Amino acid sequence: MSLTQEQHREEAIRLFNRTWDLMELKERTSEQDMEMIHTAHASRYHWGEVGDYVNWSRGDWQISRVYAVLGEGKNALRYALSNERIHNEYILEDFDAAFVHEALARSYAILDDPERTGFHLGKARGLASGIAKESDLKYFLSELETI
Repeated sequence: MSLTQEQHREEAIRLFNRTWDLMELKERTSEQDMEMIHTAHASRYHWGEVGDYVNWSRGDWQISRVYAVLGEGKNALRYALSNERIHNEYILEDFDAAFVHEALARSYAILDDPERTGFHLGKARGLASGIAKESDLKYFLSELETI
């Protein structure tokens, strides 16, 4: 059975939101950890079918964040670097550009690489000035504080 464009979009959004719900749990079971990995990857798959480079970027960013939440630095870095490739090809703007470096900084922090962590934190802070919406800027800066 083939999905329509609208069905892919609906699934991408539903799975993205489910991944967020799981990430925000104070405590997760190992089954919920696996579900979080699967839902993030599935959401990104659906965005790959119907989305654009912004959706692909946010999907890769979310996968990186899932692995970061789980303390899996190598996997977090893999998807942060994938997101960086999207940024380099399409030139992301606003908070999407800043979050590229947030994900890289977070990944390198988990991998205990303070030099690269600091470099990407600096890049992220510099890009924060390009975040137009005040609420997005506040959210972004609060996320940087968690690294």
